Amino acid sequence: MPISVFAESLALAGLEAPLAEGLMKLARPVALAAGEVLFMAGDPGDGFYAIRDGSVKVVLNSADGGEQLLAVMGPGMLVGEMAILDGEPRSATVIGLKKAELSFVSRADFERFGDSRPELYRHMLKIVSNRLRQANTVLAARSFLPLPGRVALALLQLADDFGKALPDGRVLVHYKVSQSDIAGMVGAARENVSRVLNDWKREGLVTRLSGYYCLNDPKALEAFKAI
Repeated sequence: MPISVFAESLALAGLEAPLAEGLMKLARPVALAAGEVLFMAGDPGDGFYAIRDGSVKVVLNSADGGEQLLAVMGPGMLVGEMAILDGEPRSATVIGLKKAELSFVSRADFERFGDSRPELYRHMLKIVSNRLRQANTVLAARSFLPLPGRVALALLQLADDFGKALPDGRVLVHYKVSQSDIAGMVGAARENVSRVLNDWKREGLVTRLSGYYCLNDPKALEAFKAI
């Protein structure tokens, strides 16, 4: 991964360039096909991945074969970073959505590089803390928000990660997410999510452009999170 991409990525913004450059010298490239499993829940937590190109989904699988979508992740994001701090088995499964290129840094290499650089551990702890805070937001939403608020939160999170601002103020979610994907993110039946989205389409809050969701009024969707 070019140092400019790594150092300026969303996940590692703020990490000094020499540290980012030194860390990425330890990385090895990994190619992931669409539908290919990067790692499964329960696999050894042997390091973390930085996504250079493409996208992956983070899921939990149920005993009956069902799949709950936890997150969609794209270029500039880290996957599996908790393993750097605790070395515990993977807590979720990660699968390629589109053909993806990643860089892998092993936990052993990270520890050797970071032993004399405590600021690197502090930065990684900040990244993990932010990820946990986001997870807590989702859990709180599932516990207390009605379904429209949970769907709004999911769309706004996708817009934060994959959004492209249009000149007229709308935000295009540049990732083709299905109603089933959104249902998995909010913990609801697809039919119920479909009703919410259809209501918003009629009201002009969201539209579909070439298969992508477009948030016509992000501020109005933000209001649903407070209900």
